[in-house]
Amino acid sequence: MARQPVTTPFDAHSTAAEVVAGVDLSGRRAVVTGASSGIGVETARALARAGAEVTLAVRDVEAGRRVAEEISAGTGTGPILVAPLDLADLDSVAAFVANWRGPLHILVNNAGVMAPPLTRTPRGWELQFATNHLGHFALATGLHGALAAAGDARVVSLSSRGHLRAPVDFDDINFERRPYDAWVAYGQSKTANVLFAVEADRRWSGDGIRVNAVHPGAILDSNLKRYMSPAEIDAATASGEEFKSPEQGAATSVLVAARPELAGVGGRYFEDCNEAAPSEPGTNRGVAAYALDPEAAERLWRVSLDLLGAAE
Repeated sequence: MARQPVTTPFDAHSTAAEVVAGVDLSGRRAVVTGASSGIGVETARALARAGAEVTLAVRDVEAGRRVAEEISAGTGTGPILVAPLDLADLDSVAAFVANWRGPLHILVNNAGVMAPPLTRTPRGWELQFATNHLGHFALATGLHGALAAAGDARVVSLSSRGHLRAPVDFDDINFERRPYDAWVAYGQSKTANVLFAVEADRRWSGDGIRVNAVHPGAILDSNLKRYMSPAEIDAATASGEEFKSPEQGAATSVLVAARPELAGVGGRYFEDCNEAAPSEPGTNRGVAAYALDPEAAERLWRVSLDLLGAAE
């Protein structure tokens, strides 16, 4: 008998505040990466409003502090914590992990980079795969003990419908032989975000850790578009695409991170606050079969461990 997809009363127009209304996260601790702008701010705000102790894991600590003060003043919650984290720098990731103390109930892997010119990290990795996947992989695996100590933890892996552009090319992940295409590279990294959720949930559900991937929706009011040309932004605006506000864009992340109805759910991909259907050609919606492929997920996990091991 086929498993029924997860459905909720919320939809593409729901906001993070609406999704978290009535949810009590008192005593729970959350980390949100990339929480100094855009949907990261609104994700952190909603979790704090529900009573969670929230740590903003950000590259720009001063910007993070300004956001923390603004969230605290607006929600009336306790202090919002700020910690430095550069996902493209494994030393920074290791320092964040080493400085974490106690259990962690919610990890939202929100930070990302989209469609830059070809850029390589000091270790030679293509920047989007390194930041969007490998940095978050190192962070989540490094925090596994803290997540397990929570006894009931959730990890949210922010993917994108951009994953429909490309599977992971295991033969040339870092574009060392094929021509670089910024959007193909972005798609590959977003597919990796879904595959991570599939394999992490398989490995960690027995530790009380459930992992899901989400597509937040198309959001123009975001630093993620900083590498898009004016022509690309104009084309997106003219496409008839229904864009979300940052508050709406954060809703699916918050739903997966906080709603009690999602307890015990893992290894799935959500969009517009509901589990996505399989993608149909020409729809630019849903989830690609290759992004949920358990064999590809397991292979990506091994490849990621090998890359991180070689970087030590």
